[in-house]
Amino acid sequence: MADENTIETPEVVAGTPGDAGDAQGRRGRGRGGNRDGGDRGRGGRGGRDNNRGGKQDEDDGIIEKLVHINRVSKTVKGGKRFGFAALVVVGDGQGRVGFGHGKAREVPEAITKATASARKKMIRVPLKEGRTLHHDGNGRFGAGKVTVRTAPPGTGIIAGGPMRAVFESLGVADVVTKSVGTSNPYNMIRATFDALTEQTSPKSVAQRRGKKVADLLGRGGASAAEAEADAAAIAE
Repeated sequence: MADENTIETPEVVAGTPGDAGDAQGRRGRGRGGNRDGGDRGRGGRGGRDNNRGGKQDEDDGIIEKLVHINRVSKTVKGGKRFGFAALVVVGDGQGRVGFGHGKAREVPEAITKATASARKKMIRVPLKEGRTLHHDGNGRFGAGKVTVRTAPPGTGIIAGGPMRAVFESLGVADVVTKSVGTSNPYNMIRATFDALTEQTSPKSVAQRRGKKVADLLGRGGASAAEAEADAAAIAE
């Protein structure tokens, strides 16, 4: 028996991959070979998808940030079945931002689903001078409450956790935030987006009220020349 085994093993190894797979399938031990082949096939498709996604990121300049990954398990007859949920924030760094979550049996697939969902739900937020918010705001979702405040140049992003990812993807350079209540990243993100959707710019307010931007900015005691200069400097 020892001689037969030593002779049979080199024959299988030296044969072509197709012959080895056929031989394993005929002997009833082909499941391992099929599984390896399946992994190679899935890996190949995944590689193509990743390359395609990389080219898309280079073309559209979208910033993607992974905020949270949650692993869940389900106990079944054969043991435990694991799944993953990913929370992703995307933005263009110029006033557009979105978030999404996806579930899958593998982490890369969950991230891909979350990224695709976030790209479909991007919103536009008006920015002051392209670096900060126009005014303070509050947002709430469930037990999460957040406060966002405009800040002068050089302040930086004073935010933590999921909120920082939102403002970095949005393109905000100076902002002060505070989160009170829940630390659930999903609720914190939703509360932050609730505050961002309430943001308005002087230009939009002036159009809605049928006035000029300089008229709105001049009510704080500023002179007409200063109001005109501020109105010209405002950029969404």
